[in-house]
Amino acid sequence: MNIYVGNLDYKVDENDLKDIFEEYGSVSEVKVITDKFSGRSKGFGFVTMNDSAEAKKAMDELNGATLENREMAVNEAREKRQFDNNRRRY
Repeated sequence: MNIYVGNLDYKVDENDLKDIFEEYGSVSEVKVITDKFSGRSKGFGFVTMNDSAEAKKAMDELNGATLENREMAVNEAREKRQFDNNRRRY
């Protein structure tokens, strides 16, 4: 299950997220999204957990939890939408 984690402090890295989510189960992938020019975090990322029950528990308990003085927004990630150039909309 792919989990969106938002409202992250800019100094939170992939290891920090992995450590937090591993308290709830096995983590297969973690990605903090960064600006391609500056390399600075954009303040959100994604965590992939293979067990949906573990992922659900992590989302329930971590949504609204404080990390580095910021309340995280944690929920199931939505699929990325593709932009339709011909119609100029998603």
